[in-house]
Amino acid sequence: MFTGIVTDLGKVRAIRDGTVRRLEIATAYETGDIALGASVACNGCCLSVVEKGPGWLAFEAAQETLAVTTLRDWQPGTEVNLERPMKIGDELGGHIVAGHVDGIGTVTRAVEDGGSLRLTVEAPENLAKYIASKGSVTIDGVSLTVNEVAGNSFGVCLIPITQEATNLGRARSGQRVNLEIDLIARYVARLLGQDGK
Repeated sequence: MFTGIVTDLGKVRAIRDGTVRRLEIATAYETGDIALGASVACNGCCLSVVEKGPGWLAFEAAQETLAVTTLRDWQPGTEVNLERPMKIGDELGGHIVAGHVDGIGTVTRAVEDGGSLRLTVEAPENLAKYIASKGSVTIDGVSLTVNEVAGNSFGVCLIPITQEATNLGRARSGQRVNLEIDLIARYVARLLGQDGK
């Protein structure tokens, strides 16, 4: 489990495609402290470390992961929001994030507003119903508060520190982003029978 508070801004340094996509990501983490098999959220997608070296971690993404995330879009040089799993007793600064991407959204508007950056994102119809004004949503691994909702679109506001600490500060119209809806919203909908299942 994660909190949606990004702790490092990594950068893709190499990609190799085969039966899986292998991604090497440069990081400021002390990689000696990270075990093989450990989980790391990469733009909100929970991946397992398969190899490591000083200043880098390697992950593998299966075809299913590539189908439901933006990992297929990545190339060398792509910035990646990184977060290690929370530990019992850690501060929950964002909200509970599973690291299981629910779908891909599209940034339709990015506007500066007095130092802040306002993003409008269009969500897939099957996810939009779970996104509520003043609720939480995870965009590329970043925990954000929803400002407003209109149809399948919703708006968020990034303060300067979030713009600096994450790749969302450089988000532009047309960009695809990983979305994870709030776990609580999902379970409430299931209990009320409003999830269509």
